[in-house]
Amino acid sequence: METVLTVPAAKEELMELRAGDYVYLSGTIYTARDAAHKRMYESLTQGEALPIELSGTILYYLGPTPAREGHVIGSAGPTTSSRMDKYTPALLNMGLAGMIGKGKRSEEVRRSIMEHGAVYFAAVGGAGALLSKCIRRSEVVAYEDLGTEAIRKLTVERLPVIVIMDSVGNNLYESAVKDYLAKHAE
Repeated sequence: METVLTVPAAKEELMELRAGDYVYLSGTIYTARDAAHKRMYESLTQGEALPIELSGTILYYLGPTPAREGHVIGSAGPTTSSRMDKYTPALLNMGLAGMIGKGKRSEEVRRSIMEHGAVYFAAVGGAGALLSKCIRRSEVVAYEDLGTEAIRKLTVERLPVIVIMDSVGNNLYESAVKDYLAKHAE
């Protein structure tokens, strides 16, 4: 199924998505990679406020390359999501609605996604130059000292993603393998 979704999206809209759905995101998302996640997690453990409101937010695991002249942003491909796994349940507890990255997630993250009615999307790795064309605006909003790993507020238009983990626990990485093996066992 193909869906066009305005973000931030209502939790009910995200909970309707299923693993394998193709989605085009338009609206506002934020970037955060390893260093930003670590800093947000440290802030939470010290009882400090986060630099962005996570409730209803989608985080793109992205550290873009510098923008070329006349461009909003450089290459904008996803980074490996598992590096954020140790921080993700705490951020989901704070209202994080979804994440965009690539690769597998831990069982703890899957359970937390289900508990909070969230979703994990994948963007195509290696397609960063093409994905950057969907980004209309980019501004650093926190942790500027982290350079490419600073938190950015992005305005996106029809950013293509695929639902990998949905709010009921389906995992496309697992179901696709089972489907493939079943098809080829015949």
